[in-house]
Amino acid sequence: MHPDLVRARRNLHLKTSTNPPPPSTTSVEHARGPMDLPQLCQGAPSRPPAPIRPLRLQWYVQPSLQTPSAPPAHRPDAPSSSSLAPSLLRRARSLAAEHDALQATLNAAYDAPTAKRLGELRRVATAVEEWDSARAATAELAAMAADPEQDPDLASIARDELDTERARLDALEKKLSASLTPQHPFADLPCMIEFRPGPGGLEGRYFTDSVFKMYKALCVRRGYRAAVLKYELADAAGDQSSAAGESPLQEAVLEVQDAGAYDVFRSEAGMHRVQRIPSTESKGRVHTSAVAVWVLPSFSDSASTGGGNGGNEMDLDDPESDFYVNPAEVKIETMRARGAGGQHVNKTESAIRMTHTPSGTVVSMQDHRSQQRNREAAWKVLRSRIASQRVEKREEEAARLRSSVLSRGQITRGDKMRTYNYNQDRCTDHRAGLDVHNLPDVLAGGETLDRVMSAAREWLVAREVEGVVAEEEARAGSNNGKKSS
Repeated sequence: MHPDLVRARRNLHLKTSTNPPPPSTTSVEHARGPMDLPQLCQGAPSRPPAPIRPLRLQWYVQPSLQTPSAPPAHRPDAPSSSSLAPSLLRRARSLAAEHDALQATLNAAYDAPTAKRLGELRRVATAVEEWDSARAATAELAAMAADPEQDPDLASIARDELDTERARLDALEKKLSASLTPQHPFADLPCMIEFRPGPGGLEGRYFTDSVFKMYKALCVRRGYRAAVLKYELADAAGDQSSAAGESPLQEAVLEVQDAGAYDVFRSEAGMHRVQRIPSTESKGRVHTSAVAVWVLPSFSDSASTGGGNGGNEMDLDDPESDFYVNPAEVKIETMRARGAGGQHVNKTESAIRMTHTPSGTVVSMQDHRSQQRNREAAWKVLRSRIASQRVEKREEEAARLRSSVLSRGQITRGDKMRTYNYNQDRCTDHRAGLDVHNLPDVLAGGETLDRVMSAAREWLVAREVEGVVAEEEARAGSNNGKKSS
């Protein structure tokens, strides 16, 4: 709250504690002053009475000093201009009430399942509490700004504070909506980012290298622990590089080893399109190429022993785990490494190719001189791809179940979700509808890229919120149908 409002509230409290009580119809002395009383008693004509000026208390006075004319206290459940869907608000209230009940139960006796559920609901309960507080403050400031008897200076301050509080309320509404979306099963895991050139030939391979370097530079700037699992150049292009120093990248895998990295990068999956004039173009024509980016969950080495934070979901020996792959269903082939240079190339069978027979997923690895290291890296990539396919299948099934309520566009590998236009110095995220300039800073993994990624994540969360609203409306419709029958 503005310091002037706080100071006015403090001064008003001191003034009411030292001034005489306000006038009333039964107190002539307070109404007309002590000098008028003798004249009235003697029957002499008196001067016109002084106007009555009762003390006018503002909306922000102490509860003990409030007058009957003061507006009623704001109720959290009172109607407002909130943009939250009623079904979302009902769900938030329900989860917050469950959180309070579990907290009371846990205070009486500790129980591990109760504590776990309480932790899951804390995010929603905190968001509801902050949203209610901001909405109450917004209503009070609006009442003060609209009061015609209000001091003009304080009313102006209240209007300024109201704009700030409304912006805060909008941000808290988004936070509350996001807290109601179910957490992605891989949100707390590290991730692997795969890069492959799309249509565009050699120019597409060059830009694949630029996108790979962009995310690698972003990880360095943010302090993420990143490791290059695979970096394979196209055989046909040889060692040829572009004028900008780009290599003809055929496939690359970048592992971000920090917990929660999957949740940070999952909105970056899709087709990244580039529009620019290639260095080999003699007529100045703009070429369009594309790069396919996959974001897959990764796992720590301790997961194979049942350790880490993943629990059973990360146990590679548990058939119920998304990461479980039956070795009997994997065909493993050894071959000689391909490419230019190196004594081990074309001389030792250090390269590995794994084929998962049920799904047809193929992984090849030849980045290391040791066959064992290539084998371990190939297993890691294969498990991550299989786990991602299983989760995508479940999400598609869930989307079909609610397709009658909401037509939800899934993020697929064929989406052109972002465009990098060199001539216009522009990067556009088509999903979020955001245009930013300073393309060199974007490709360098700078703060401009942070803006693009934040907008993409907000779009993704908004789509997930739509799914939650659809589920709540479908559930409400089902309950109403049962009651009517």
